Amino acid sequence: MQPIIRDASKQMPQEGRRNPNSENARFRSLSAAISFGFFSQTALEEVQSVGGNYQFVRERMNNRQSEFPKPSPGNLRRLKELLDKSDNHTCADCGAPDPKWASANIGVFICLKCCGVHRSLGTHISKVLSVTLDDWSDEELDAMIEVGGNSSANAIYEACLPKGFVKPNPESPHEERRNFIRSKYVLQEFLKSGLRISSAGSSLCSSHSGKILNSSHGTSSKTVGMVEYIGLLKVKVIQARELVVMDMKSSDPYVVATIGEQKAQTTVVKSNLNPVWNEELMLSVPQDFGTLKLQLFDQDMLSSDDAMGEAEVDIHPMVTAATAIGDPTMFADMQIGKWLQSGDNALMKDSTVNIIDGKVKQEVSLKLQNVVSGELELELEWLPLVQ
Repeated sequence: MQPIIRDASKQMPQEGRRNPNSENARFRSLSAAISFGFFSQTALEEVQSVGGNYQFVRERMNNRQSEFPKPSPGNLRRLKELLDKSDNHTCADCGAPDPKWASANIGVFICLKCCGVHRSLGTHISKVLSVTLDDWSDEELDAMIEVGGNSSANAIYEACLPKGFVKPNPESPHEERRNFIRSKYVLQEFLKSGLRISSAGSSLCSSHSGKILNSSHGTSSKTVGMVEYIGLLKVKVIQARELVVMDMKSSDPYVVATIGEQKAQTTVVKSNLNPVWNEELMLSVPQDFGTLKLQLFDQDMLSSDDAMGEAEVDIHPMVTAATAIGDPTMFADMQIGKWLQSGDNALMKDSTVNIIDGKVKQEVSLKLQNVVSGELELELEWLPLVQ
């Protein structure tokens, strides 16, 4: 499985503070980004700026590009016409100039840095495509044109930004950028009251972006394409312990969380068998939901990533308890459910579902399966679609 390469354009250390080890890691990160298709001319130039082998990476980039079909001239022309609109000359989320990426189902043009955050949300929230490298389907282009561009999309997604709120700018740190984008598109905190937006993900032919679902009558689910969602699951990946060695002396682990066809993943922690992430991943929960699957991988720059174990979480106790209790803010802190440890699951101990400060949460400790050793610690939080 190939990792999702996140922000490949972070600033270099200031002059006079150059660190050979960090620069070497930076080169390897940028080279990997290019190898896996998440590349740009800027990234290529950055490889050279940190002393990397420019020609080697250029060849890798060219070889990678040849694997993809070239976009059709007709679709490229339609896409260029939309991109030429003045409001699409800057990133919809941070205002960076000359965006070369787009969220096909949301209908916005975005920069490379914001693109990394959009990818981490999963394609059920944001389907990211390159303006110049990917082959756009007619349905994807129709969805973009239907929305009308960045100004039209932001008029909806940012309709109720708090007074005095400052959006991220092109130089904003990754954490600030990520928090804003998740609030804007996943939690949809800035919409007008009573509205929810269906981002059709890969099912654009069934439901284009920009179609608004009216939730003012108390409905607790929404339909995306042919899938009905009943809530959001926030998965906080806290840490792992006693992971197996996959490289010479250590491993470069990351976690992938999956519900159905949706995936989200953490960042990679370099050379660590006891990594700490404290990262939050967001997944939509369908009406006909199954288990939450967790997989650990060791990132490999030159070949497929190695599996480091897996585990499944039964989220039925949490969802059942949360939907039965209704509004958790009406209750004091209390236990409302429990998932029992047994020989048939990966739990290390019983996992209780609790109301804590008006939120439904569950701490989960897992023993990784299909591997010699390894443990994973999570915190789950249930978020109903209508607060």
